[in-house]
Amino acid sequence: MPVLVASDLDRTLIYSAAALALTMPDARAPRLLCVEVHESRPLSYMTETAAQLLTDLGDAAVFVPTTTRTRKQYQRINLPGPAPKYAICANGGHILVDGVADQDWSARVAARLAEQCAPLAEVQDHLMASASPAWVRKHRIAEDLFAYLVVERELLPEEWVKELAVWAENRGWTVSLQGRKIYAVPKPLTKSAAVREVARRTGADLTLAAGDSLLDADLLLAADQGWRPGHGELADADWTAPAISALPERGVLAGERILREFLKATRTEAPR
Repeated sequence: MPVLVASDLDRTLIYSAAALALTMPDARAPRLLCVEVHESRPLSYMTETAAQLLTDLGDAAVFVPTTTRTRKQYQRINLPGPAPKYAICANGGHILVDGVADQDWSARVAARLAEQCAPLAEVQDHLMASASPAWVRKHRIAEDLFAYLVVERELLPEEWVKELAVWAENRGWTVSLQGRKIYAVPKPLTKSAAVREVARRTGADLTLAAGDSLLDADLLLAADQGWRPGHGELADADWTAPAISALPERGVLAGERILREFLKATRTEAPR
C-alpha cells in the first residue's frame, strides 16, 4: 500500500529570502535552488540537498503538496522531482488531479461552507471596516473561499489580531497570522479533509504530514506521523501532539530535515 506524504509548502518545504534563517557564517551557508519566480523575480528557495531529497521522496511515496495558496499561486512553484499527481490548494478547497481542479470536490466544499459558517462577504466587510490603512497594504479574497490581509507586521496591533480571532470564532471562522499575512479561513475549510479524500483515492494506509502554522494543525492531527519546524505559529505556541515531532531546526534547514524524516519513515514502511 502506498505511503501518502502531505506537506505544507511555505515556511515548511520552501522559503522566501526573508524566511531562510541563514544564521551560519556565509562560507558555510547551504547552496540554494530557486523553486519559484514571480513577476520575473526569484521568490522561494530550498537547499539543493532538500531538492534531491524531495526527488527521492517523489519516487518512494505519493507526495501531495498541501497549501493555503490559491491554484494560481501554487502553479508558479516549480518543485524538483516527479510532478505530483495530486495537490491540495486553498487550504483544502481544491484538489488538483494532474493539475486540474476536481469539480465534484470543489462543489462539496462550497456546500459545506454554506451550511456551517458565516458567509465570506460578512468577514470581508468586517476586515475592511476594522483594519487600519496605517498598517494594511493589501486586502485579498482567495478563490472565493477565504480572505487575507497583507500587513506591515511591526505596525500591526496585537490586540486587534486577538479581537479579530474572537469575532471570527463566533462565526465559524479561524484566524492565522503568518509572516506579513493575516488569514481568515472558514473552520470547515481544512487541509485534513482533502488529504483524507486523496488517501481514500490512492489507497494509502499511512499518512505523513508536516506544517508550521495554525492552519496546519488539523493536517498534522489527521496524519499517522507528523513534524513541525522550530519556527512558525505552532512552534511559537509550543504546540504538540502524541504523533507529532517538534524539530529544532529553523528556516530552510528545517525543510531539509523534514524531508529526511519523510524519507526515513517511508522507507521504514516500505517492506510491509
